[in-house]
Amino acid sequence: MILPSLLRTTRRQVGAVSTAQSFALRAFSTPSRNPAHASWTDDDKLYFQQLLKPESVLTDADDTEAYTVDWLKKYKAQSSHQMVLKPKTTEQVSAILKYCNERNLPVVPQGGNTGLVGGSVPVYDEIVLSTSSMGSVVSFDEVSGILVCEAGCILENLDNYVAKHGYMMPLDLGAKGTCQIGGNVATNAGGLRLLRYGSLHGTVLGIEAVLADGTVIDCLSTMRKDNTGYDLKQLFIGSEGTLGVVTKVSILTPPRSSSKNVALLACEDFASVQKAFVEAKKHLGEVLSAVEFMDRQSLDMVLSQQDWTKDPLETPSPYYVLIETSGSNADHDMEKLNEYLEDVMGSGVVVDGTVAQDEAQARKLFVIREDITVALAARGYVYKYDVSLPIEQYYKIAEETRERLAPTDAKVVCYGHIGDCNVHLNISTLEYDDEVFKALEPFVFEWTSKYRGSISAEHGIGTHKPGYLHLSKSDNAIKLMQQMKKMMDPKGILNPYKVLPETH
Repeated sequence: MILPSLLRTTRRQVGAVSTAQSFALRAFSTPSRNPAHASWTDDDKLYFQQLLKPESVLTDADDTEAYTVDWLKKYKAQSSHQMVLKPKTTEQVSAILKYCNERNLPVVPQGGNTGLVGGSVPVYDEIVLSTSSMGSVVSFDEVSGILVCEAGCILENLDNYVAKHGYMMPLDLGAKGTCQIGGNVATNAGGLRLLRYGSLHGTVLGIEAVLADGTVIDCLSTMRKDNTGYDLKQLFIGSEGTLGVVTKVSILTPPRSSSKNVALLACEDFASVQKAFVEAKKHLGEVLSAVEFMDRQSLDMVLSQQDWTKDPLETPSPYYVLIETSGSNADHDMEKLNEYLEDVMGSGVVVDGTVAQDEAQARKLFVIREDITVALAARGYVYKYDVSLPIEQYYKIAEETRERLAPTDAKVVCYGHIGDCNVHLNISTLEYDDEVFKALEPFVFEWTSKYRGSISAEHGIGTHKPGYLHLSKSDNAIKLMQQMKKMMDPKGILNPYKVLPETH
């Protein structure tokens, strides 16, 4: 039966820094340093202090540490010789890159540093170019819902800003309290509501970016229709800062829904999960905004590591589906949801569930799903895999991984955005275990490739997966990507060692 939510109040902030212990980068081989790249000197530091302000040039270890390690403490710069620059304008970004290009100084563009594949931190002594001081809204059109903002705007702040005008940001991420829109665009972040609003390739209307030589590319269109040749903004969406530094973004924001419902449903087998998704599309149609999946192991991980919550259902089940509807007519939306629930529960597709009774309960249900990553990090070491697969293979990768790791103490946790076939496969151990790592790689990537999936659904390639890119891209496609990189960044100073296989 449908039970009222029994969740307690959360005591964590979404997007908070991980409490996991610090781990050295042991699981992934470090690429060799490019001998053509220079290291910054005191003269370089003086130039940047004159260009910016002294307080915008960080070199002390205590000041730079947060910028040179990822939030999971898995990827860390292999040098103590670090510099972080914090420009406030596009003109300053341009001057920085022009200078660095002339000096052969490598640069790592960085937003909120919430990435999970090492794409936003230095590998060696690359200069970090942080956009955190570029956080202004340029304009917002209340009729069209088109927002223009700087790259350093925090996603949650933008959502709160447009909410005052009756709109919402088209993407929603667990790290929204920390991540920045420039980083979201550079990584083509997906998130919880891609099913409803699509990817950033569709919602981003324009971009301002700075190339490696300091050239500013103004493609900051606010037009939904612009058929004037090559759509250059698409080159930067998902490029992970390897082709240019995004400095401004124009994005289409949808109207904020006045009616929202959230239901957590339990299923006895994965075939029922698929059926629940199919029926949700049929019954809920235009008001369906999110369909999330998590297995029992995911929920147990949250319950074991986060003391703010309890099991939302009376009886444990092996699989869960989180459904969200968003619309403009509360009575109409609830009627559609009730019809859907009667169908899936009457047919046995769903065996238990709870519907949030108010906005606070709805938020708590979603926080359970979002807190899986935090709980995993709190427990110990995490091997994270973000892949997309055909729906019939969606959970099989977790089952086969679990069988493969049976001789170990590793815990396999599987959750994700089932609405767009994005699987988050996580393997948790108390500490790094080389036996577990060797059992996982390249197995997970080769398994994904066998079913023509993608080795990166939304997290990107970073430093983790360049060596496996060939499993998702053809040789000719990789060659073309390398040619584009060479044309736009001839000296290879922008985010080196990321995305593409080594060529130097």
